[in-house]
Amino acid sequence: MSQWYNRSMQASTRYQIPAETHRVEEEIKRSRFMTTLGYTPSVEDARAFIAQVSAEFADASHNCWAYVVGAPGSTGQVGMSDAGEPHGTAGRPMLTVLLHSGVGDICAVVTRYFGGTLLGKGGLVKAYSGGVQLGLETLPLCEHVPRHTVTVVIPYAAVTPFQRMTPDHEVEIIAEEFAVDVTFVLKLPTERTPQFEAALMELTNGEALVDVLE
Repeated sequence: MSQWYNRSMQASTRYQIPAETHRVEEEIKRSRFMTTLGYTPSVEDARAFIAQVSAEFADASHNCWAYVVGAPGSTGQVGMSDAGEPHGTAGRPMLTVLLHSGVGDICAVVTRYFGGTLLGKGGLVKAYSGGVQLGLETLPLCEHVPRHTVTVVIPYAAVTPFQRMTPDHEVEIIAEEFAVDVTFVLKLPTERTPQFEAALMELTNGEALVDVLE
C-alpha cells in the first residue's frame, strides 16, 4: 500500500458546512434573541468569530456561544459558554443542537437583550436551543471536500490521456511544467486518491511518479 494511499484515508469525509455568516432574530417575552452562525474550521477561527459577534453586540445582556470544529457530530474540538446565564441553560443546549445538525465546522453565538421578564431555566434552554434551530433552518450550506495537493510526473506520451481522465476523479490542475518529462501540480479529493493513483499507474505502465505535498 502506497504512502499516498495511507494519507488519503485520513480526513476523507465530505460534509456540509456554512456557506456564509447567517443571522436570525426573534423576540420571546420581550427579550430579543439574535442567533449568528458562521463557518469556523479551527478553534482559533471559532474564538475569533465569537469575539467579533460579542464586540458587535457589546451592550447585550449575554452573548452565549457554542462551536463544533470538524465533521458533523464530532466532539474532539467543541466549546460552549453560558456567558452569565444560569449554568446549563445556554451553551450546552446550543452545542447539542449543533452536534445533531448535520453541519460541521460551525459556530453559533446567541445574543440576548433582556426584556424584563424572567424565562426560567426551561424557558432559557428552549430559547437558546430554539434560536440555533431557527438559524439552521435557513442557513446557506456548501460542501467541505478534503483535498490533497499532489505532484505527478509522467512521460509526454501520457499527457493527453492523463488530461482526459482528470475530470472523472475531480482533479484540478494547478500548474504544469514541461521538461524531460511533464510535471503537474494537482488538487483532488482525498477519497479519490487511491483510485486515481491506480488509474494513473495503469495509464503509464507504472512510470508515473507521485508525491503528496503537505
